Amino acid sequence: MDAADKEAAVAHFLREYPQAGQAECDHPALVGCADVAWSQIPGCPAGVPVLFQCLLDQAAGPEALRVLGNVLMDSVFHASVAMPTALPFLIRLAADPDIAVRSGLVDLLVVAADLSQPVDADNERMVLLLGNDGDHPEREQCKAAFADHASVLRMLLDDETLRLISAEDRACLLNAVAPH
Repeated sequence: MDAADKEAAVAHFLREYPQAGQAECDHPALVGCADVAWSQIPGCPAGVPVLFQCLLDQAAGPEALRVLGNVLMDSVFHASVAMPTALPFLIRLAADPDIAVRSGLVDLLVVAADLSQPVDADNERMVLLLGNDGDHPEREQCKAAFADHASVLRMLLDDETLRLISAEDRACLLNAVAPH
């Protein structure tokens, strides 16, 4: 998705859920979200805070998660430059067992963790698919965001209510916080 598509997706979401984001949001996981200059991040729509807020809503949450996932990904192989900024909010929301879209948040975290891993420059196929690390500074920035929130992520992975997370996904998330 390009920037115009992402903006259009957020606008469509807001038309479908006109009540979205109108309530005061004081969820501790979203502290500071509204203060981020999301529209100053290349390719990122200004409506991102509303999408985060709507993750808390039972009715709008699944669609907000789908749209937010599209906004935070540039393609199946590339996280957007907004992903590192979004990760702290995603991690803290996923750690809350009362969030209805929690499993989807964990899935998005696994994708971000997987895409934040360095690419072996000698592996031509991987470089072709994922690009060089030097061309994707968001990988290292995501890795730093995971490291900064390692304690919350480990707490999330220790949560017994997440027993449906696969061993492979659990390992991927733990690897994201491991020093390289």
